[in-house]
Amino acid sequence: MAWFAEEVLSQEALAERLRALLQGEKPLVLPGAPDGLAALIAKRLGFQALYLSGAAYTASRALPDLGLVTLNEVLERAKDLVRASGLPLLVDADTGFGGVLNAFRAAREFYEARVAAIQVEDQVLPKRCGHLEGKALVEPEEMAAKVQAIKRAAPSLFVVARTDAYAVEGLERAIARAKLYAEAGADAIFPEALPTEEAFLAFRRALDLPLLANMTEFGKTPYLKVEDFARLGYQMVIFPVTALRLAAKAYERAYRVLLEEGTQVGLLSEMQTRAELYNLLNYEAYEALDRDLARSLGLPQEEGQGEEG
Repeated sequence: MAWFAEEVLSQEALAERLRALLQGEKPLVLPGAPDGLAALIAKRLGFQALYLSGAAYTASRALPDLGLVTLNEVLERAKDLVRASGLPLLVDADTGFGGVLNAFRAAREFYEARVAAIQVEDQVLPKRCGHLEGKALVEPEEMAAKVQAIKRAAPSLFVVARTDAYAVEGLERAIARAKLYAEAGADAIFPEALPTEEAFLAFRRALDLPLLANMTEFGKTPYLKVEDFARLGYQMVIFPVTALRLAAKAYERAYRVLLEEGTQVGLLSEMQTRAELYNLLNYEAYEALDRDLARSLGLPQEEGQGEEG
């Protein structure tokens, strides 16, 4: 929990840490963390950076991924992940939440929230999931202007420029767009929904800046392993919705058992225990802080706090 860390890192420090992680021999794996609890678990298991997926976040709000959520909504969730983990966070900022000026404002807001990196894409609103048909693109110059605006608003923000052009305009035009976005100041390129290893390799051969691969499920990209992306020359791999899909199935199973059996006893072995949850949440540190504050003010101290229900 970042609140109890010896040092709370600044946005600049988190962005610099992300840049350093991209210099490693293996691609940086960024798991999608739909909420603060997921972020904390990911950190405990050893992940060094996280991804806030627009698709996963909107699904957690029971909404489709059609650009329906606002900047402030995504910003609040991003703050949760940074606070919970203290790790560099890459946030899916969709199309920048509007035009060029909107992208400028979004960059400032994410910078102030200590977000290390944001991803912005070249679709028009209402945008669609990158692995669906029917996408439409803005002119490449407009997307380049958004990248420039973001870098002007927050120079330390690591900017990942995503292009959905492969499915709409073909490989050559997609690469041309990526080159333009790189010239505009993008720190990395995210070619979305590539269907073959050859397409991934074509981007690598054409560009000399970090590349991000999206290893989502049930999409157009074949199931490649992280080592495959390393061989193809990619520096980042996101798994945006994996955890959320599994969590949704777990919700479904739990509710079905409750309806059919009238008890959760058969599910206990699959659950995180109370002790495990409290350990994850650093419960004792909060209680100790509460006692210290009460003692310093001469307030009565209560015992036995923390029961659920």
